[in-house]
Amino acid sequence: MSETFHPIVAESDFPEEGKIAARLEGWSVLVVKTDDGFRAVNDRCTHQAALLSPGRVRRGAIMCPLHGARFEAATGRCIGGAYADLRVFPLRIENGMIEVAVPDTAPGPDERPVGV
Repeated sequence: MSETFHPIVAESDFPEEGKIAARLEGWSVLVVKTDDGFRAVNDRCTHQAALLSPGRVRRGAIMCPLHGARFEAATGRCIGGAYADLRVFPLRIENGMIEVAVPDTAPGPDERPVGV
């Protein structure tokens, strides 16, 4: 499967709250800043398909605002609940711009958040 990098935001303009959501080629993407750097994941909880972006990011974990499921930002691994792991997207910084690669094919129903 091929994927393409897309610009999200300049690193210097990244929100102080430590997260930003974007739609790229039909994919809902959540970029978070942790102590280890920037990470990008599918903005969809694997429990009930809710958006993760309204939730909190604490100590390298993304918390679902719906039921509190927690996911490790670096790997997408579920660390608070018995749910499937998140899809992690490649991320790079080129000339000060945060870029995320998403598949060139649109997400299927099992990878889209509810209501998006």
